[in-house]
Amino acid sequence: MDNRHSKRHSGRKNFFKKKSFIFLVGIIIGFAVFIGMYQTSVYFSTDESCMICHVHPHVEDSWRQSVHMNNKSGTKTSCVACHLPPQTNTWKHYTAKAKLGIKDVWSYMFKDSASYDWENKSQLENAIKYIPNESCVACHYNLFPQGITDDGITAHLYYEENVEKLDLQCISCHLDVGHYNPNYSHAKMTGIPGLNIGAADNRPVFETATEVTSFADHTEQIPGTPVSFKMVAIPGGTFRMGSTPKEPFHKADEAPVRNVTLSPFFMAEVEVTWEQYWAFYANTMSEGRTHPDEVYRRNADPSVDGVSGPTPPFGFPDQGWGGGDRPAITMTHYTAETFCQWLSLKTGKTYRLPTEAECEYAARGGTETPYFFEGSPKKYSKDGFWRRFIDPSTDVISDYVIYAANSRNKTQEPSAVQANPFGLKNMAGNVMEYCADKYDPEAYSKTPENVTDPLVTTGTEWVVRGGNYTSDAADLRSAARGQTQHDAWLKTDPQQPKSIWWYSDIRGIGFRVVCEPDASINVY
Repeated sequence: MDNRHSKRHSGRKNFFKKKSFIFLVGIIIGFAVFIGMYQTSVYFSTDESCMICHVHPHVEDSWRQSVHMNNKSGTKTSCVACHLPPQTNTWKHYTAKAKLGIKDVWSYMFKDSASYDWENKSQLENAIKYIPNESCVACHYNLFPQGITDDGITAHLYYEENVEKLDLQCISCHLDVGHYNPNYSHAKMTGIPGLNIGAADNRPVFETATEVTSFADHTEQIPGTPVSFKMVAIPGGTFRMGSTPKEPFHKADEAPVRNVTLSPFFMAEVEVTWEQYWAFYANTMSEGRTHPDEVYRRNADPSVDGVSGPTPPFGFPDQGWGGGDRPAITMTHYTAETFCQWLSLKTGKTYRLPTEAECEYAARGGTETPYFFEGSPKKYSKDGFWRRFIDPSTDVISDYVIYAANSRNKTQEPSAVQANPFGLKNMAGNVMEYCADKYDPEAYSKTPENVTDPLVTTGTEWVVRGGNYTSDAADLRSAARGQTQHDAWLKTDPQQPKSIWWYSDIRGIGFRVVCEPDASINVY
């Protein structure tokens, strides 16, 4: 009995030993096969491997003479970097490699290369099929390098703003960069609205600014461009600026409440749009990457009839969300001030950034509640214990505000919201807006209880108002204050010196303009 049990136990033990051995061998073989396939895949991604099958008479010579190989940077671009989707999309990359590999091997083995119409195959219509546009974008994340011409800058900007409408790929304009062709050239991109690059824009170019003879809403037109925008007449008055501790989500820098009296002013209906901004950019862009000291000197010189505007950005400042009527973003406070300086020179009026008091007054639209629309911040905010179990309401607020709950994590066009009682849009949400004031957390306590047209001129950072598309409803209250974070917003800027025009680490920042009424206009 014991002997039979011992034999069965020994048999099971040997069985498991065999199974374990087979399993171990299987793992080793599988690992070896994986390594072999990987090494094979790597080999068939090398330039030498590509040359085995590609028998185009001058493919190798033209490739080695191209700017992707024969350049001053020392960076060499391999065949697969252009002809396959980026490896970050692993499945798409390897399936494309398999399809092209099979086709190449078949052609190499069974077709006569002498019968190919090589000239026709080198044309754009054929090249587009073998150059994934995402591969171009993956390599060229900075489309505004040192030395790029003004035409190159504006063409790239126009392409980014109109990529879907144009239905073009990078290769459409850069057919010779991968394989050198001394006879290739492409025409200038023309007809760029607002950028003064061509004459294909059918809108009339304004010769003069709008003549304003009364204190009323009007449409301003920018001379020398087809661009115009609406200005709203904001009546002067007295309001209670700030909030009390009784207001939900009240913060200390919003107190004490003051009685503020403001003079009448004109304010833009919406934030400065990309169309307006690119008109400014094209009209004032600095040569190359002009040193900040030189820019400051030029713009501070009253004898200079004009301004120096932004240098090329590092990448697309619109984040790929689109331009047109969307608010212009990622510019610095200095850029916003320079825009106002340029606009004043173009129109003969006094344009500037709004003061913090003007921003809150305009945002309230004559109301004294947390928002200019109905509802408590507690109703709309996601903050608080009960919000772990019950979602905040989005009714009402979503009609007036672009914020975290409805923005889809990007800015939206002004048409997405309704105006406030003054007729202004996006005074809360969409993008934070620069003010003319320096930020001081104790600014309210340092001034009298009753004050007229206040402006804070001391401090390090600037006031921003309104919250943006990532903000919670609590930060969209009319009294809520914010400030710039200059160093943090430039942290990843690779340029030295860092840009005075563009921020690299903030997306939801923009601005709107106000205009001071001419002294001859009756504002009461």
